[in-house]
Amino acid sequence: MKISELCKLIGATVYAPQDGNAEGEVLGAFASDMMSDVLAFAKNQDVLISGLCNPQTIRTAVMLDMKCILLVRGKVPTPDMITLARSNNIVLMSTKQKMYAVCGVLYANGLGAGEYNG
Repeated sequence: MKISELCKLIGATVYAPQDGNAEGEVLGAFASDMMSDVLAFAKNQDVLISGLCNPQTIRTAVMLDMKCILLVRGKVPTPDMITLARSNNIVLMSTKQKMYAVCGVLYANGLGAGEYNG
């Protein structure tokens, strides 16, 4: 799924990259507010869906080579998060939708879980 399509499906606002152009393609997603679970269980997912709104979310995505972070429940990224996402070429976006709804919409439109083994 193209990141721009993902953005349209869930009505997200793009904060990074700077021009707001969400390019690229993603094949899988992982949703969690606990970064320890993301580090332990996420494998080959390109999108991190979370309500945790702090720089640690960006750092976790960087460690796992994720391409995109989607903040849910109307969370707005801090300036530090936006700067960190831009410097690491990560698409950072936010939606007002809840995590469960976002996961359902993305799954129904063909975005899988990647290679989750849990």
